[in-house]
This record gives sequence, structure tokens and C-alpha cells, in this order.
Amino acid sequence: MAFLFKQAKSRIIEFVPIFLLFFISLSGNSIVDFKFFSINVHFILVYFWVLRQPKLLGYGFIFLAGIITDVVVGIPIGVNALTLLVIAGTAAYVRVVTVRISLINDWISFIPALLFANFVYFLVLHFINYEVNYLYLFKNSIFTFVCYPVLWSFFSLLLNLTKS
Repeated sequence: MAFLFKQAKSRIIEFVPIFLLFFISLSGNSIVDFKFFSINVHFILVYFWVLRQPKLLGYGFIFLAGIITDVVVGIPIGVNALTLLVIAGTAAYVRVVTVRISLINDWISFIPALLFANFVYFLVLHFINYEVNYLYLFKNSIFTFVCYPVLWSFFSLLLNLTKS
């Protein structure tokens, strides 16, 4: 009986990344705005889970969450989906190349993922003549990078709960 309870608890915890991904998408709060800075939680969530447990968060879920975010926020359809897939692709590449898992390795490799994703975001919106706030995008990227270790710690704790 205890084994079944433990197994059921770990199965429920395995669905937390998907629930978080779709909750963030449906609420339209992929970017958490504070008074002076903002954090893109979507990027951190996708990057961490594709890097550490890719079987829990598939590319189809990531694409669908990006489409939902586009519809909720009101930007052209496919922009967030494409940037989230760029983040996921970069994380998949880093997963293959990485030998040792550590916060520093993940944090440093998060820089190119942010740069590629923001470049794709800017490029797509620029070519369809959609206005982009460059300063907001820059500040968002900086503070997303700075807040990565906090969410990395939380997600690592959650990942350890699924393994135990």
C-alpha cells in the first residue's frame, strides 16, 4: 500500500511541469512584471525541464503552450511558440554536450539560449512590422538571466522529489 501511494505521488509530481507550463500560458503571465524589472518564467521553465527531464515536457506541449500564450497576450500567432522551441532546441543541444550537471554550467549555457530566443522574437516581429520595445526586451533578458538560479533551485528540488 505504501509503495502504491509513493508511486502515485511521484506520478503526480511528474505532471507539475506541464501544469505550470499551461497555467502560465493560459493566465498570460509568462512574463512576471515587477515595478522595475520583469522575468520570463516561460523561458526558465522550458530550458530547465528540457535540459534535465526532456521526457516530462515534450516539444508538442511547448509549441501548444506558445500558441496559447500568443492568443492570450494578443501578439501574432507563432511568435512565442517559435521562441520557446528555440529555447528547447538550445537546451537539447546543451543536454547532449554537457558532461557534468551543475548550476554554473546550466546558467552559463542559458545565455546563448536567451540570445537566440530574443533574436528570433525580434526578427519575427520586425518583419511583420510589429512594434518592439527594445529596452523592455533587454531588461527582461537580463533579469531572467539573473533570476535563473532561484528557479533552478526550486525546480531541482521538485526534480529530486520525483526521483526519491
